[in-house]
Amino acid sequence: MVRLPQEFLDRIKGQLQEEYDEFLGGYEKEGYIGLRVNTQKISAEAFMDLTPFALQRIPWTENGFYYRKEDAVTKHPHYYAGLYYVQEPSAMLPAASLAVEPGDKILDLCAAPGGKATELSSRLKGEGLLVANDASASRAKALVKNLAVWGASNCCITAETPQKLLQQFGCFFDKILVDAPCSGEGMFRKDKALIEAWKKQGPEAYAPIQKEILDCAVRMLKPGGMLAYSTCTFSIQENENVIEEILARYPELSLSAPQMSPGFAQGEDPCGACVRIWPHRVRGEGHFLALLKKKGESGRDEACQNERDSGREDAGSAQMPEPVKEFLANVPGELWKGKRYKQINDQCFLLPPYRLPAKIRFLRTGILAGELKRGRFEPSQALAMMLKHGDVPGTFNFSSEDERVGRYLRGETIELCADEAQGLGGWTLICVDGFGLGWGKYINGSIRNKLYPGWRLQ
Repeated sequence: MVRLPQEFLDRIKGQLQEEYDEFLGGYEKEGYIGLRVNTQKISAEAFMDLTPFALQRIPWTENGFYYRKEDAVTKHPHYYAGLYYVQEPSAMLPAASLAVEPGDKILDLCAAPGGKATELSSRLKGEGLLVANDASASRAKALVKNLAVWGASNCCITAETPQKLLQQFGCFFDKILVDAPCSGEGMFRKDKALIEAWKKQGPEAYAPIQKEILDCAVRMLKPGGMLAYSTCTFSIQENENVIEEILARYPELSLSAPQMSPGFAQGEDPCGACVRIWPHRVRGEGHFLALLKKKGESGRDEACQNERDSGREDAGSAQMPEPVKEFLANVPGELWKGKRYKQINDQCFLLPPYRLPAKIRFLRTGILAGELKRGRFEPSQALAMMLKHGDVPGTFNFSSEDERVGRYLRGETIELCADEAQGLGGWTLICVDGFGLGWGKYINGSIRNKLYPGWRLQ
């Protein structure tokens, strides 16, 4: 039996009344687990045909699925190819509700470890810009890997406070997602350690932080833009009260009702247009979502004086070295044309075509395409994750059922027979079922493994 704080139980009983016993009974049951398909690489329908797992659709997002606990989804090669992200089902709702369109400039303000940022990236379809931020540089490092595995292209990963981002970006973003730090009440069933943390730091500690974050976010949102505020707590103090105060502070904001799914509850008055997810009503943990719309027409309001992308910089503004140019000439042009080339020491980057603030702590900007070593270009792991079978001349494609794909993922050298090696030489893109996994170097019948050590299957 999960031992829940009495103060928490008393408050929940007041919130749920006749549903309280049913809610409490949910702590005796196991929670639900889900994965979300990377639709920038594969459609949900095609993934269903490809995957060996028995999946069931999650009602509130078209590319989310429940999977069984016994299915080792994080050990399968498709996971390493970035075809899906493992995510708690309720947590899929905010990014799915933000109505992202290709070309939008989006800020994920509290983005680590990247569950919502990866979905926002997919919905941009390689256009526009995603700034994925977390104030903690150590947590933000997870964003670098997760967005690289995902094959994200037009993204920047930052580790700054909301105040610093506001100072540098100003009114810049079309869509903003604030998955705010919270007391975590909705995750007590999933993570028992959060119960002890709640006893030390509950809703009253988080509500001022949430208001401060939202205050900065609203001021970075362009007229006509949309902001999603979400938490994984049941606390009215952290949810409706925060939204009510922000609406009073900014009369240009209004609530926009998200699409309701069976089992969803409305927010408490006067925030009835918000969504509450109670775990005894749906197959997911506790969550809250508010969508805020800013009055005006995006990009045409005089109040938005700090927009920084009035001119788009040309990809040819920096001279690309010949070894880099020669390699990229064999890569699909949509991945790199129109982007700006930048070299930092030996590292070669392809940057989104926007003028970005200089006084920001960027952990990664755009794509790390590779490195120049002794005058030769060596492609990066991140570049491999953006490619598929046939995108470059030298490609070797494993079936996910081939035992050698596991050996490749463990960092081993792969031996090929003569027929398999035809047409290979030097840098070789390694794929599984047609999707990029990493690089190898073909030499005399063997593929020497170039998969990043930190990405290998343990």
